[in-house]
Order: sequence, then C-alpha cells, then structure tokens
Amino acid sequence: MNDVWVEKYRPKKLDEVVGQEGVIERLKSYVGSRNMPHLMFAGPAGTGKTTSAIALVKEMFGEDWKLNFHELNASDERGIDVVRKNIKDFARTAPIADTPFKVIFLDEADALTSDAQAALRRTMEKYTNTCRFILSCNYSSKIIDPIQSRCAVFRFRPLNEDDVKKYLGRIIKEEKLKVTDDGMDALIYVAEGDLRKATNILQVSASLGGEIDQEVVYKTSATGKPAQVKEMLEVALGGEFMPARNLLDTLLINYGLSGEDIIRQVHRTAFDIDIDELLRVRLLEKIGETEFRLIEGSNVRIQIEALLAYMAMVGQQGRR
Repeated sequence: MNDVWVEKYRPKKLDEVVGQEGVIERLKSYVGSRNMPHLMFAGPAGTGKTTSAIALVKEMFGEDWKLNFHELNASDERGIDVVRKNIKDFARTAPIADTPFKVIFLDEADALTSDAQAALRRTMEKYTNTCRFILSCNYSSKIIDPIQSRCAVFRFRPLNEDDVKKYLGRIIKEEKLKVTDDGMDALIYVAEGDLRKATNILQVSASLGGEIDQEVVYKTSATGKPAQVKEMLEVALGGEFMPARNLLDTLLINYGLSGEDIIRQVHRTAFDIDIDELLRVRLLEKIGETEFRLIEGSNVRIQIEALLAYMAMVGQQGRR
C-alpha cells in the first residue's frame, strides 16, 4: 500500500468525475471548441475542482498539456509578488506546440490578498490572448467582483451518498477490501460529501488490516459515533449533567476529538433528536455561541461542559 489512493484513483477524464454532471457537461463543450473563457470553480473541499481542471486541460491539449499548464496554490504564495512575477511571466509567453493558449490553475484563490487580487485582475485582462485562468476557491465571496465578472463561474456541490458509495466501491473492488455495511455508512457519514476525505479515511482504515467496520472508521477518522453524541445530548436534555459529562470524556479521551470536532457533531445531531422546535432553536443558538468561543481560543472542556450544563438546566426546567 505504497500508493496514495487519492492520486491513484483520481479521475483522468471529465467523464470519470462523479457527482458533478451539470458542471462536466458544460466543461466538455469547451473541449470540443478548444476554447474557453476564464473559469472559476467554487465549492467545498474534495468535490472535484482540481480534478476537473486538470482533466479539462488534458482533454483540450492532449500530450502537450503539461507544457501549457501551470498550477499554483495561492495559500502558499498569497502576496502581490507572486502575481507580478510568477503568474505574469508565465502568462505573457506564447503557448507551446499546437495549442491556442496556456492555462494557469490557481488553487485556493480565495486566500489571495486584496492587493494580489487587484493585480491578478489586470493580468487576466492584459494577457487573455495567450493565457486563460482557472481559479479554484471554497468561498467565492472572498474573490473580488472584478475577477468574478471576468470568469464563467462553476459551482461544485458536496457529493451525495450514492456518488460517494459508488466511488469508494470501485476502490474497494480494486484493492480487494472487506468493508461491512455499517463501515460504508460510517465512511459516508464522516466524509460529509468530501470524496478526498472519504478516500483517505478508507486507506487509513485499510492499513490496519482485517475487516473495515464502523468501529475502525470512527477511530481512524477521530470521529465520535453518532449514537454516542446523540446519547450525550439526550442525557443532558434529560436534566442529568454528570452522566452527560462522562459521555463527553469518552469522546475527548477515547476518540481524541478536538472541541471543534465535537461541536460540529453536536450541531449535526441536534437535528436528529426528538425535541420541541423552540428548544431546538435555543439549542442551536447556544451551539453557535460555544463554537465562536472555541475559535477565539477558549478552553475546550469548560466551554463544552458549559453547553451541556445549559442543556441540563433547560431539561430540568422542562420537567417541572
């Protein structure tokens, strides 16, 4: 198992990209015409943005694609200098071989500073005859409007359960793995529509050897079992603080979860428990407040125990 499965099983063609049928159909029209505008791929991580960009250029340029493709990660070099030097130097030179233009793929473009984006805007405009840009970002709102207006925007959505299951099924078959039904359900739950995350967790689980079930998946992914998180909330809302606190200890110690991990799972589980809608609203408001405090650097245990204490107080008031 020396291969990294994310790369080993990365789709090589646009038709192999799963879960983004509408986007792929539009991209294939560019391949047929061998022409395209500047593009912006926006959406959550692990949904196929980078894969689609590389597959598009491969199909458009054939064997010469590497000579006319330049990939940069804006989170590594996010200042104005990288735009003025690296990007500009590549964009201003003529394409190599029988290709109409070069392509610069700028990953995590939303990490660029405002000055860098302003410089990029001018570069995109000036060298459009020799170069096209593909910008990839998680949050399109962080890209300035002048750049957005110069791009055709493609929005990638999180993959649904069937798409994740289909993709993982291909890897499981190729690698001859044994995955139980509850193990597959756990992989889909943990992935949350992120195919890269699902593939990495599957590989880590497989490295332990033996059958892959939900217990293996949750432990290797540092994720608490949904049933345990649900039990913790139900116990707290039942007015019993100390038993809920003990269940919290299990999640923090046995699964090694961070405070943010627990809060995210608490948020997901808040929609699965059977409680009054008004109480759910109050609970979600408190969860949001706790998450903000954790991000600001507050003590994890104190904040989450305070959340459980609030639930217990609300539960005791409801029983009076």
